[in-house]
Amino acid sequence: MKLWKRAVGAVKDKNSIVMVYISRRNSFRNSELEAAIIKATSHDELHIDKRSAQVVFSWIRAPPVSLGPLIWALSRRMEKTRSWVVAIKGLMLMHGIFHCKAPVVQMMQRLPFDLSTFSDGHSKPSKTWGFNSIIREYFAFLDQRAAIFFKQDNQNNNNNKVEERSLLVQQLLKLEKWQSLLDLLLQIRPRAENMKVRLIMEAMDCVIIEIYDVYGIICNEIAKILLKIYSVSKHEAAMALRVLQKAMKQSEELSLFFEFCKEYGVLNATELPTVTRIPEEDVEELERIMNGVSVPEKTINYKEGFEEMN
Repeated sequence: MKLWKRAVGAVKDKNSIVMVYISRRNSFRNSELEAAIIKATSHDELHIDKRSAQVVFSWIRAPPVSLGPLIWALSRRMEKTRSWVVAIKGLMLMHGIFHCKAPVVQMMQRLPFDLSTFSDGHSKPSKTWGFNSIIREYFAFLDQRAAIFFKQDNQNNNNNKVEERSLLVQQLLKLEKWQSLLDLLLQIRPRAENMKVRLIMEAMDCVIIEIYDVYGIICNEIAKILLKIYSVSKHEAAMALRVLQKAMKQSEELSLFFEFCKEYGVLNATELPTVTRIPEEDVEELERIMNGVSVPEKTINYKEGFEEMN
């Protein structure tokens, strides 16, 4: 049965590539890019065509570039599929596109396709519910990531405008967004025993790497904020306290997530460092500041507590 499914998938991919080259051209289509996307998101669950993925990444990096052909080809491929294999490969490809760090990618406000209700149509639900779940979770993270980066890029472009909020409040609001992004990352995980396959492990490796990046940003931002807590208002102290309490909770959740990944066999989780917890005394000092109690200033070297993660 598996051989038959692979054969059918290979035929579908070949036919799709043929159609790319015989279809009518327009300003939103690039045959080489479309063919590379189809190959990079093939139905073959045993093979990942990284060479074709690199063709897509190179196209994104080469100026001048327009998002039109990429959005058209990738969204058409994703919205038509009922295969979890094609869907997870498409999400990994999209994840890689974000990490190309090309300015044009930051203009993407949301993902150009919707997999929030994805359901595999090639197998029984009892066999694919775990795959459906991880695809929806992965999509939710990438979609929110695109929105956050787009908003931050717009804020950086408008930094000459007078802001009513203080710089610290802006930092705290930005930090809360990063924490919400980490929450979405920690939701992505294989939940069924039949998911110990190469594609899912590859996807989880991408997630682990992203967690390093996001958690590193959170830790560095908290370090900057803690240096300012002795000269903040009660309102700012309350916001900072909320962020620190959230960070304490997330550090515990992160440790549990890494343990789960190690037990499941995710490669990038086998040599992960210990997550350093936020000292409770920092939280207690913020509480005292909120209550109007004078707190003696001290040197805070919070970054070192997260050096292993960085």
